[in-house]
Amino acid sequence: MNAPAWLTARPVAHRALHDAARGIVENSPSAVDAAIARDYAIEVDIQLSSDGEAMVFHDDTLERLTTATGPAKALDAAALKAIDLRGTSDRMMTLAELLARVAGRVPLIIEMKSQFDGDEAIAVRAAEVLAGYEGPVALMSFDPDLVASARRLTPAIPRGFTMERRYDDPEWDFLAPGTKFAWGNLLHVPRTRPDFLAHYVKDLPSPAVSLARRSLNLPVLTWTVRTAEDRATAARHADQMIFEGFLP
Repeated sequence: MNAPAWLTARPVAHRALHDAARGIVENSPSAVDAAIARDYAIEVDIQLSSDGEAMVFHDDTLERLTTATGPAKALDAAALKAIDLRGTSDRMMTLAELLARVAGRVPLIIEMKSQFDGDEAIAVRAAEVLAGYEGPVALMSFDPDLVASARRLTPAIPRGFTMERRYDDPEWDFLAPGTKFAWGNLLHVPRTRPDFLAHYVKDLPSPAVSLARRSLNLPVLTWTVRTAEDRATAARHADQMIFEGFLP
């Protein structure tokens, strides 16, 4: 396994250190700057624009976080970068712009968003942009296919599987019961070979994760830690937390 000590050395700011009450939007330049100022590791999301650029943005659609509407993937990078993030003067970043902004000062954990359709283009673009980056960085995804792509394309970069135990939220209704079981019990590990796991805090403890942590020495990050109860769960069943809404 390829899990460096920095991966769990400090709390990880979920979508960077955002705070809507202070006008700091998740995954924004200001949220990244705030996390760096507090010396937190940073978790962000990336997805593709219509012209194949890796953009730092979480949602499939634009309306919750920006002044625009519609699918994010329908616009090219230039158009996405021209849209204001809601309530701020910040704009969406490309992955390359994020790397230049962080410049190795804190660790980055980059979640590759997926349509779960077998398309590995986001992993390909991430590998291209990350080539030559010398700061601490890791890739992860909910999609085992993208984790397997990262294994092939960027073997030197730590890769993680983002997961739940049961996948019982309605957003996962598109998955067959057998797929939910396979993912929740890490049956893809011979193919994906993750270096770490990022697990939903409300679904801990998990027998499969506990076994992987013990027998494979896989570090476990847990998301999204927001409450004292979450924090206690993280302390018992994980090696570090991905947090939001408070300062550890």
